Amino acid sequence: MTLDKFDFALLKLLQKDSLIPLRELADAVHLSTASVQRRIQKLRENGYIIGNIAVLDPDKLNQVITILVEIRVNKTHAIDLKSLKASFSRTEIQQCYYVTGEVDFMLVLLVPNMNRFQELCDELFHNNPNVEWFKTTVVLDRVKVSLDIPNI
Repeated sequence: MTLDKFDFALLKLLQKDSLIPLRELADAVHLSTASVQRRIQKLRENGYIIGNIAVLDPDKLNQVITILVEIRVNKTHAIDLKSLKASFSRTEIQQCYYVTGEVDFMLVLLVPNMNRFQELCDELFHNNPNVEWFKTTVVLDRVKVSLDIPNI
């Protein structure tokens, strides 16, 4: 599928608010609602849109501590990495990145309190023989949080 200016315009609008009514989308991109509906369906079928989510306020849900974790592993063989990546699928882990540089993984965790974070440290890092070391940073303020893809 080759994207055109209408597809890019729809993606830009939908990443800001996936609940915009079809009529408003159609007006914004100057197409019919039927055309917009078909385009959105094709974007989903071709994997450009991979989900629709509600962005929740962690403070209101008592998930008030955001922690960044850098992890250095002992072994980076495929089987070891697969096992480690599987262990990072916990619900408290919002994002997990396998990265280059001094560390191997960067995690973003969201926990209700430091006791829960200590439990996670024991489960994921202290008791894992493939974790060489890890470093944590506690977030004081979420200045910007976004999953928007820029420049589309």
